[in-house]
Amino acid sequence: VQLQASGGGLVQPGESLRLSCAASGSIFNVRDMAWYRQAPGKQRELVARIIRGGKTNYADSVKGRFSISRDNAKNTAYLQLNSLKLEDTAIYYCNAEISPDWYDVNTYWGQGTLVTVSS
Repeated sequence: VQLQASGGGLVQPGESLRLSCAASGSIFNVRDMAWYRQAPGKQRELVARIIRGGKTNYADSVKGRFSISRDNAKNTAYLQLNSLKLEDTAIYYCNAEISPDWYDVNTYWGQGTLVTVSS
């Protein structure tokens, strides 16, 4: 199983980006999907999480600006980043709980995609 993250880039404050995270490989079921981020010199933090049924939760710092969604048919999660701020600059990592079969659940991480917000 692999998670492929994409969509990062360099933007100015106030602009938007859309990140994608696609799971591929031997997949029976994709459960929770989430985005984390790690800024230079800081610990990795949860940005947003979405369960298979669609319920979401967000870090307080991104509520009202970021939106997580998923397409279960494509095993893909998205993170829409709006009204970006300088402090949103970080490497964004996708994370997923994936069952390769009926019995097991494993945690997977994508490779990270860099979001840079700069004026």
